[in-house]
Amino acid sequence: MTKQFQARFAVLLAAVFCLLLRGPFAAAQPLPQDVVTVGSGFAPAGTTIDIPVYIRDTAGTPLGVDQPFGSRIQSYSIKVNYAPAASVQSITFTRAGITQSLTPLFESSPASAGTITLLDTFHEATNPIPFTSNAPPPGNQVAHLLIQLAPSATPGVLTLTLDPTLTQLTDEGGDAATKETVANGNLLLVSGAVTVLPATAVPMLNLLGIVAVALALVAVAISKVIRS
Repeated sequence: MTKQFQARFAVLLAAVFCLLLRGPFAAAQPLPQDVVTVGSGFAPAGTTIDIPVYIRDTAGTPLGVDQPFGSRIQSYSIKVNYAPAASVQSITFTRAGITQSLTPLFESSPASAGTITLLDTFHEATNPIPFTSNAPPPGNQVAHLLIQLAPSATPGVLTLTLDPTLTQLTDEGGDAATKETVANGNLLLVSGAVTVLPATAVPMLNLLGIVAVALALVAVAISKVIRS
């Protein structure tokens, strides 16, 4: 074996070794994902709480403001399952934030016990959703949940879980090739919760206290009249 052949063989071996090393690391690189996030909060039983819902438009995903016209996030389906359902007296799911002033081509918010969904589609040419690419988490607010807690709600946690099958992002036309879902790895879901606090008792003055305050006010008024 000549020295020239040995040198070439060593170079080839080193190149193969580098490829073998790079392979596992390259495969381990995660795909960029857009993110849907439901906020969290706390409120006493019997009160209403406003929970924001966000979408983060991440660069490098199939849909986004960094993509060509026709491949933007212009439609979404966001389904939230809440439990225990008995803790909720009423709930609504409506647009907010950057979609508040937009006019949708289609909008619906179907609901049943323990679940509510918001579906919106916007015309890209006339009502583009003004996402900020790579905005700090959780991204741009697009909707909110108004939750009226039942007066009898048991103190504890009301979970607000995003449905991994029916929560998805698409372009205006719903193109399956660019649709972002949990299943295809292009969408990350961050669920929320409401911590239900005990109902706040309204303090009441007893009758003697009310009478005492009233007499004191009358005495002050009489004193002012006499002085004048």
